[in-house]
Amino acid sequence: MVKMSKVMQEDTLEKIESRIRASESLSEERRQELLQLVATLRVEISDLSRTHEDDARKITALADASLLEATRSEQDPQSLDTSLRGFGSSVAGFEQTHPRLVQIVNSISQTLANLGI
Repeated sequence: MVKMSKVMQEDTLEKIESRIRASESLSEERRQELLQLVATLRVEISDLSRTHEDDARKITALADASLLEATRSEQDPQSLDTSLRGFGSSVAGFEQTHPRLVQIVNSISQTLANLGI
């Protein structure tokens, strides 16, 4: 079960990267920024999944949902805000044990929120 979950997380992260690469709504600078953040998220999620597999899966799924909302051609600001708040709150409680994960999630959330400006 653990191995399958990690495979699913990796598949989701690859899907996120593909969506970033294919998005026409992103500038090249934002695309590269997000790809770098997702690469760092991948490392942090891998570390978290060793001890908190369900949380790692949840964070990965919320990252996917947030990116989907942020890169839609016709954004719904309320849906984007809701998905970003869920993504940000998914790391609550990890400030002490996984501060880098919290920082990366916050950076991704801020970057995605700025896409709508």
